[in-house]
Amino acid sequence: MDLEPFALQEKTLGALLDETIARFPHQEAVIHYERGLRQSWTAFGADVDRLAKGLMALGVQKGDRIAIWATNVPHWVTLMFASARIGAVLITVNTSYHDKELEYLLRQSECQMLFMTDAYRDHNFIDILESIAPEIGKCPSEPLELGHLPWLRRVFLMGEERKRGIPCLEDLFALAPSVSDADYEARKAEVDPHDVVNMQYTSGTTGFPKGVMLTHVNIVNNGYWIGRHQKLGPQHRICLPVPLFHCFGCVLGVMAFVNHGATMVIIDAFNPLQVLGAIEQEGCTGVYGVPSMYLSLMEHRHFSRYNLSTLRTGIMAGSVCPAPLMRRAVNEMHLSELTICYGLTEGSPVMTQTHADEDFEHKTTTVGRAMPGIDVRVVDPMALPDELVELPAGLPGELVCKGYNIMKGYYNMPEATAEAITPSGWLRTGDLGSKDKDGYFIITGRIKDMIIRGGENIYPKEIEEFLSGMEGVRDIQVVGVPSRKYGEEVAAFIIPKEGYELTASDVRAFCKGKIAWPKVPRHIAFVESYPMTGSAKIQKFKLREMAVELFPEAAEK
Repeated sequence: MDLEPFALQEKTLGALLDETIARFPHQEAVIHYERGLRQSWTAFGADVDRLAKGLMALGVQKGDRIAIWATNVPHWVTLMFASARIGAVLITVNTSYHDKELEYLLRQSECQMLFMTDAYRDHNFIDILESIAPEIGKCPSEPLELGHLPWLRRVFLMGEERKRGIPCLEDLFALAPSVSDADYEARKAEVDPHDVVNMQYTSGTTGFPKGVMLTHVNIVNNGYWIGRHQKLGPQHRICLPVPLFHCFGCVLGVMAFVNHGATMVIIDAFNPLQVLGAIEQEGCTGVYGVPSMYLSLMEHRHFSRYNLSTLRTGIMAGSVCPAPLMRRAVNEMHLSELTICYGLTEGSPVMTQTHADEDFEHKTTTVGRAMPGIDVRVVDPMALPDELVELPAGLPGELVCKGYNIMKGYYNMPEATAEAITPSGWLRTGDLGSKDKDGYFIITGRIKDMIIRGGENIYPKEIEEFLSGMEGVRDIQVVGVPSRKYGEEVAAFIIPKEGYELTASDVRAFCKGKIAWPKVPRHIAFVESYPMTGSAKIQKFKLREMAVELFPEAAEK
């Protein structure tokens, strides 16, 4: 696949949307599958303008911070572009957050306005919000005055109905006529492509969550090249079941689609049958998902009933993608041009990606090559910040990157920013990997996930990929468990396929003579599921905690 030379696009999200509307005015832009809602690019743009004017009518200024705490509901993407139009910063909130996490985010981000749904699964968002701000709903027409959340002034519900006195999105749309076109155009002209447009909070698995500040230039350019690697165009209809609050949804998804005029078929929240139904009924040409989502689709008992023949592309990302699973997705879901992306939120987020027409071996065993405009290297993880010398091809080390994609920093956290970005501008990923002689990168895991057994480095991904080929294994995750004798031992958490009864002896017998004995799991647990984040990433740190509880004998030997 030939790509044009890299050229930085210094444009805002609003300018990009204008270009797409002009190119594809009547093309379908947004489809909310479960709700039967459909919009052309022209209609979508009109809603963006109405919502942007409504925000201005309430006094939202350039640089103000607006949070959205919702699943992939209608007008989520509208709000993303409306806030960008007028220079506001959209903060995306994980839908799995509870009261303490929400309060921390609202305080740390100095958020001034919150948009939310009323509930998601067993989460009653209104109850959670009222537990930290009982004043909510008592004075819906007036700005809030909260002593412990001094920045938060207004709350809106996504949708057309008010609940418990909280105004809804329709109330905001109704304010649009009070802002003149001249004032609106003047505000849009103030927005600079290098302004922060989005703040995404990291998962906080190692300390307090940090607000990653991304600019228009960061995500406009990253979205463009993500779409180019998939050969996206207006003829494509991509099913998007990944959460919009995560970079996977709002950058790999939305920004790639807007750059290339592709139709986004949005699913409120991942459900295998909804995704399969949307692909069949909408004739989707692609689907996005983390590895566990693809596995859930292919392992669903009704998978074979659906016609997925229109599929060809998509992205598998969000966590390490096992080669056997990639092969299954390519072969069983017609995803001949499925791509893998690798990156992190701080890199806006994609650093490397495979091409749609990559050869099968590279497509399934690597995360591709460096994205245009981004320098990606493998360095000694113990090197000082000013000594990040690139290691020879084939040697493992830490991946670092430098380019247009690097975040502006963590909001109000200068020390954490300095730890993540070296003085010369390199972003340290904390991920282990290597680069081959042809420039393809292979990820072996997180530095913190690496198991050091008796001084030997063991990479969980290698064991996971090997054991995923065992009959009866649906999914596997490998972590280290503390050992008095060896420092760490290998522990495996296995989800068996339906109808299979596996034992630890079966697993060890499968490994015997095929992988080095230190890599054979010493401790094995069979489970029904894994602890997950709100963006469907497996929380390995919780598995490590579980391993300590389940296998206390390891620390005694």
